Amino acid sequence: MEFVFLAYPSHPELSVMSFLGVSLVYALVITGNVLIVVAIKTETHLHTPMYYFLGSLSGVEICYTAVVVPHILANILQSEKTITLLGCATQMVFLIGLGSADCFLLAIMAYDRYVAICHPLQYPLIMTLTLCARLVVASVVIGLFLSLQLVAFIFSLPFCRARGIEHFFCDAPPVMRLVCADSHIHEQSVLVAATLTIVVPFCFITTSYAFIVAAVLKIHSAAGRHRAFSTCSSHLTVVLLQYGCCAFMYLRPSSSYYPKQDQFISLVYTLGTPLLNPLIYTLRNSEMKGAIGRSLIRNCLSQKS
Repeated sequence: MEFVFLAYPSHPELSVMSFLGVSLVYALVITGNVLIVVAIKTETHLHTPMYYFLGSLSGVEICYTAVVVPHILANILQSEKTITLLGCATQMVFLIGLGSADCFLLAIMAYDRYVAICHPLQYPLIMTLTLCARLVVASVVIGLFLSLQLVAFIFSLPFCRARGIEHFFCDAPPVMRLVCADSHIHEQSVLVAATLTIVVPFCFITTSYAFIVAAVLKIHSAAGRHRAFSTCSSHLTVVLLQYGCCAFMYLRPSSSYYPKQDQFISLVYTLGTPLLNPLIYTLRNSEMKGAIGRSLIRNCLSQKS
């Protein structure tokens, strides 16, 4: 009971280049997100809800890529690029669950910015550390719960004898193409799950930013407006990347599935988005750049001593 991945290059030269390229990007993803987590943990002035959510987002990104990328690297080097039925289901549960948690966390970060800008005096009373921790835990738990329900439904269906997956890893759209049954109900289940994890949080983010824009436009100081918008621009950039790729993959019928195109999009949200998140948040945030720089200096000094 195994699936075979068909998207990997067959030529040895391409396999070596793919392994080196994916390894480099994965190392940058882990390094960038770990630096953000360490900087937020060690710098006391970053112990605020906004940076707490950012650190949690980086932690989820580390786990998210760890679910898929090491298996991709192993398959590149192996002649038989297979995965067991249980392994495929497990990989899909954590892939979809942590991806959903990413979407929920981005919606929570939008709510945090809404409270900070629209209700600044009540902000310390509303966004307490206890509430922040509960929101992060709820994001991960709800994401994994919804993913478990969806994956259990997909893998309770019969699969065809031809078990070649036109992909690099186990994801819902390519695996569902192997189901030997009426696919209408299955597509609807994926659509419902995608609506709960993509459309609903995105509508929440849009509503939050509508209130934020209305509040910022009332600020008389140009410097105040610029500072308010600058704190939201990085988050909006990440939102567009994350939700754009997820919506393209999951909010469309299977009849519009094109393997090569979808393989590229999958690599973008599996490696590209986790790589760009640290860059976006650090390059556009002077506090984060300073905190990461001080963390690196402390690490170098401790190694020398």
